Amino acid sequence: MRHAILGAGGVGGFVGAVLAAAQEPVLLLIRHESLAAHPHALTLDSPLGHLEAPVTLLGTLDEPVDVLWITTKATQLEAALTLVPDPARAGRVVPLLNGIDHVARLRKLFGAEHVVPATIAAELERKAPGHIVHRSDFVRFGFAASGQDVLTRPAELLSRFGCGTSFDPDELTLLWRKLVLLAPMALNTTAAGRNVGGLRADPEWAGRLEQAAREACAVAVAEGAKLDAGKTLAMLATFPDSLRSSMQKDVAAGRPPELDAIGGPILRGGERHGIPVPVTAELVATIAAGQS
Repeated sequence: MRHAILGAGGVGGFVGAVLAAAQEPVLLLIRHESLAAHPHALTLDSPLGHLEAPVTLLGTLDEPVDVLWITTKATQLEAALTLVPDPARAGRVVPLLNGIDHVARLRKLFGAEHVVPATIAAELERKAPGHIVHRSDFVRFGFAASGQDVLTRPAELLSRFGCGTSFDPDELTLLWRKLVLLAPMALNTTAAGRNVGGLRADPEWAGRLEQAAREACAVAVAEGAKLDAGKTLAMLATFPDSLRSSMQKDVAAGRPPELDAIGGPILRGGERHGIPVPVTAELVATIAAGQS
């Protein structure tokens, strides 16, 4: 199978390295001004193993591929899509973005039947162009079952490397299942400037973390997702103390945070369904104020 990766950061680099190391042809889409500085290989340092694999660099997607993996930050999506001038060149499109709203945007562009919603849970970071560091001891992928015909082989290759993979018939629950964990963790770690352990050690911040998770779950259920707040809190409790969110890292590095993609669906859903989300709103406002 031929794969293209749109978004050469931690997530895209991880997926590309694993697939390329398994002898799958991988095309890495890079902005023209950055092509010369990017190596023609991906290096992955992970608790699951060390990989170095060659990839092909392209400034635009000018040939057909079986799967286009979209792994940009939500804030970079529109600019990145200019590297795919002809949407028909992508057989299936697998977005691994944070949030919910990107799915409708991509289906409008590529066609509803071509987009397979998906999620990833892991702490991944691009240390340098082509060099990816995996900091968590797990990587979990969830794919909508609508893509199982095409994605069975990539899922098998990811599983062979040690990743958890699953196919879910309920794509709405799949997407919200991640967001109800990500949003409380990302918003609180960023607003507090602490890792997860630092939140837990402070009763006030620990309370905010729990309440934000309850708010997110209430909105998710109202939107139609099949989720339970108790199970979500139990899963949050398994997050390692050392975990820092990508939003927290973005703010620390002076990059714009994915505030609307991560907090926006909860705020807008709360307004639609008349569900109060005061802690989420406060956290979003605090982070936004720091960006002004």
